[in-house]
Amino acid sequence: MLGFGVIESGTPATLIECGVVRTSASQPLQIRLAAVHEGVTELIARHRPDVIAVEGVFYGKNVRSAIVLSHARGVILLAAAQAGIPTHEYSPAQVKKSVVGRGAALKNQVGYAVMQLLRLRTAPKPADAADAVAIALTHLLVGPGRNRIAPWRARG
Repeated sequence: MLGFGVIESGTPATLIECGVVRTSASQPLQIRLAAVHEGVTELIARHRPDVIAVEGVFYGKNVRSAIVLSHARGVILLAAAQAGIPTHEYSPAQVKKSVVGRGAALKNQVGYAVMQLLRLRTAPKPADAADAVAIALTHLLVGPGRNRIAPWRARG
């Protein structure tokens, strides 16, 4: 599953779209990666972001999941490069610290912070979409912000 979110800068920033690109774990990896590439390419064409923010590589207990995540990140970075869009990476701890105030925040705290920062009635669902929006907000808060940011967070 690949969480995505598109926001526009402002006071407050505006949520344009968020959600997930789903793939089936029963499919071969190359088919899943092709689906991720197709989904990201379609989102780029629809929203024409100025920059793409992605979650940086992190160390997990499950090596296989980390490798699959790395493949998905590579596909996202490839789609961005093909579209000529610069990318910026933020670690999970940096994202949590910038939107919640502490690097060890829980998922529900991230969702709540996203809801508050964007003045939404509810937190984006599922949590992967909220995490992706948090990555975009991190870029606005600590990165060289642009007008339209499309972040993605891939899960193995």
